Amino acid sequence: MINKPSRNVARRKRHYRLRRYLSGTAARPRLTVFKSNKYIYAQIIDDVAGNTLCSASSSDANLEKEAKLESKSNIEAAKAVGAQVASKALAKGIDTIVFDRSGYVFHGKVKALADAAREAGLKF
Repeated sequence: MINKPSRNVARRKRHYRLRRYLSGTAARPRLTVFKSNKYIYAQIIDDVAGNTLCSASSSDANLEKEAKLESKSNIEAAKAVGAQVASKALAKGIDTIVFDRSGYVFHGKVKALADAAREAGLKF
């Protein structure tokens, strides 16, 4: 019998491998992405202090009203989350970040979130 590990276990292994090299500082914090089956989340984290500086998710009621999303887990929702987290970061004076894709393939929702954050003014 073939015993195949789950996709999430493999993603976590990739994420831990990436995290050996990726770290956020106060000058250049880390933008991390998490996808669940229902929502998309993004956080900007200072790893030195261990603080989340700002965050956004597709489950926020404000985002749903502003973007008028049909679904909270598609590419349009990812674009809205990317734009929202970028605007919150720029309001706090953060303009340069390190992008952490959390072991996901840089394609689809993750790419849409990153592109929207770049268009809103974040540099990475």
